[in-house]
Amino acid sequence: MVREILIWPHPVLKQKARPVAKVDDAVRALVKDMFETMYAADGVGLAAPQVGVLQRIIVLDTTPRQPDSKPLAMINPEIVGMEGSTTYTEGCLSIPGEAEDVDRAATVTVKFLDVDGQEQTLTCDDLLAIAVQHETDHLDGTVFVDHVSSLKREIIRKRMKRLKTERETRPSA
Repeated sequence: MVREILIWPHPVLKQKARPVAKVDDAVRALVKDMFETMYAADGVGLAAPQVGVLQRIIVLDTTPRQPDSKPLAMINPEIVGMEGSTTYTEGCLSIPGEAEDVDRAATVTVKFLDVDGQEQTLTCDDLLAIAVQHETDHLDGTVFVDHVSSLKREIIRKRMKRLKTERETRPSA
């Protein structure tokens, strides 16, 4: 099921997500919904808080730009290593139409549970490394515009509030 993606500055997006206590069918159903929502929005990553669920779950699929990668669901992800630095022009499904340069680690190592509850460790680079950092930021109540100047952030905030108002006043089909 495709879920509604919250638009920043929605208050849920500033909250810290809670760890998942047990990987069960409800978690797997949420993961499935998150993949469907991400694909419907043409994204490469999505965090549970973006669909209003304060749980530490992210889904990622960078295969269009990294053919050797595969779709990943990460439950309780924890970045345990970072190397190098890079700057990437990031966008976000919760901040549609906006993109800004963000400084990130070039390579990250992340520990997480998979959908079977098994602990995994993965070292990521290129777009996948960026996406892991971006999505885990969401789990801590951070969005990419928190990494840019306050002036740029305020301009984007005003545009998102206008977009949200337009969506709320638009008649439903």
